[in-house]
Amino acid sequence: MQPKTLKAIRVLHLYSGVFLAPAILFFAFTGFLQTFSFHEGSHAPGYVPPAIFVKLSRLHKKATLDTPPARPVPPKAKAEPKPDQPTTPAAPKPPATPGWKEHLPMKLFFAVVAFGLMLSTLTGLVMAWKYARNKLTPTLVFVAGIALPLLLLLF
Repeated sequence: MQPKTLKAIRVLHLYSGVFLAPAILFFAFTGFLQTFSFHEGSHAPGYVPPAIFVKLSRLHKKATLDTPPARPVPPKAKAEPKPDQPTTPAAPKPPATPGWKEHLPMKLFFAVVAFGLMLSTLTGLVMAWKYARNKLTPTLVFVAGIALPLLLLLF
């Protein structure tokens, strides 16, 4: 490859990384919270998730901070067998879904991945500022990476 091409690729990598760093940090952190269900009330008996965890999780999963209103639960109609139809036995219940402890090894791996991604992103940001000749450009690109998603939330 030509030196000019390599330099263009390096500059593209630098500024795209700096621009996307806030989103990468956000998704790694909220993904960690969701892996261990810190955003849900079902995390542990008596656990009430902090409102910020619920909002951040909603933004991560649904791209909005708005929580939809709870759906009304329809009343159950009593189904009585008709006299001319034979009764059938009830279908067996599906097996209970495994709790969070059953998946603990994989969840721990995902936690390591989330922290590794955050660490890698943060060290990349440090290098972007340390080795930049003009510190203002990566700063403005980083601020744009924060501001653009915040502005998009308004629409």
